[in-house]
Amino acid sequence: MEEAKMGDVATIRAVLAILQWWGFNVTVIIMNKWIFQKLEFKFPLTVSCVHFICSSIGAYIAIKILKMKPLIEVAPEDRWRRIFPMSFVFCINIVLGNVSLRYIPVSFMQTIKSFTPATTVILQWLVWRKYFEWRIWASLVPIVGGIMLTSITELSFNMFGFCAAMVGCLATSTKTILAESLLHGYKFDSINTVYYMAPFATMILSVPAIVLEGSGVINWLYTYDSIVPALIIITTSGVLAFCLNFSIFYVIHSTTAVTFNVAGNLKVAVAVLVSWMIFRNPISAMNAVGCAITLVGCTFYGYVRHLISQQSVNSSPRTPRSRMEMLPLVGDKQEKI
Repeated sequence: MEEAKMGDVATIRAVLAILQWWGFNVTVIIMNKWIFQKLEFKFPLTVSCVHFICSSIGAYIAIKILKMKPLIEVAPEDRWRRIFPMSFVFCINIVLGNVSLRYIPVSFMQTIKSFTPATTVILQWLVWRKYFEWRIWASLVPIVGGIMLTSITELSFNMFGFCAAMVGCLATSTKTILAESLLHGYKFDSINTVYYMAPFATMILSVPAIVLEGSGVINWLYTYDSIVPALIIITTSGVLAFCLNFSIFYVIHSTTAVTFNVAGNLKVAVAVLVSWMIFRNPISAMNAVGCAITLVGCTFYGYVRHLISQQSVNSSPRTPRSRMEMLPLVGDKQEKI
């Protein structure tokens, strides 16, 4: 009886964790699109910088003041040798996501992000000469096919936004691969990751944001009508971006890998639906089919990866966890800030 109650509590906790993760994730995406489109604040570097600043402050408060998570100590030399390169790729990943969001609809951007598993496998195969089973390659076919169909039929297609989203997938994959070597020995959770990387990312991004967008931001401050509400929305998006990292931590610890994979794909579907309801961007029937094929492919990929990792554990119970497990689900586990 007690075990049944504990199981029910665990299930409720997992469902609540997934729902609040969806809530923060979709809200941040929609708010960013609202900032670019409705507030006419067309400065993705500045928005990203605001997110990094809010996340740096939030992580410091959570760890140092509220002591919500224990701080993982990192040697000073490792901060520059290991964490700085990760922060640079981390920064590129977030900036490109916001840049793509500036030029293409949320639905299209989210679908392209689902291409991350394919870019990770291809990068590891081409650059690091990693071997992958045929089942992994087969699971990538619907992902690639769905992305191609979605891109061809996208009614609001923008080449610059498309390229930014695709390079963002490569940046996410590179960050995932580098994490295996650069952060070897450091078991970072979401908050510790933000604590160390967000300040570096702020430092990296602040100069180009000022040089490339500074004059535009100043002009916007002088010409936009409702400046105070707009600044509140921009700052709130940064605070919610930090909250998203906390939500990712609880989802990972409250669900299994398969559940996280399925929930991540459903989150994309929710983001697409909510964005369409708010912004009413045109979506053709074939475009919706392409998006659905991509999400099904991502779910299939996660299932195949889970089967392979389970077989590896069962055949070699004392060996370290397979590196295959480090591959991203849909980019969501790495989706920070």
